[in-house]
Amino acid sequence: ARLNAKLRPVDGGVEWFEGLSEGDQRRVLHALVLFCGQARAREEDVPESIVRSGIRPTHTPAVMLTKWRFGMEALPAYELTKSFRLLVALFSIADTRRRTLQCAGGCSHAWHNLPDPPRDAT
Repeated sequence: ARLNAKLRPVDGGVEWFEGLSEGDQRRVLHALVLFCGQARAREEDVPESIVRSGIRPTHTPAVMLTKWRFGMEALPAYELTKSFRLLVALFSIADTRRRTLQCAGGCSHAWHNLPDPPRDAT
């Protein structure tokens, strides 16, 4: 489900992610970890992130995050999509909180002020 008409649904993001080369997937995961830090993700966000991601709490990326360990970009290739789903969920939770608490009246964060994509963008 979309939270905002301007945001792409997660499944579309997963499809995009899976279309990348393995090296690019690893670079995206590294960037997502940085974004989570910038959005001020918290350890208490982890359980909800796991639920939202749809991955099992026993999957390696979830176990890592439960221990507040990052570095998912170094996991085997078959763990990368799970890591993507989990980190997107964590970022979403942290960024939503930040928007609500700090940016509700407007802000200069470039990522909160993106232009609408062209209608024919894929």
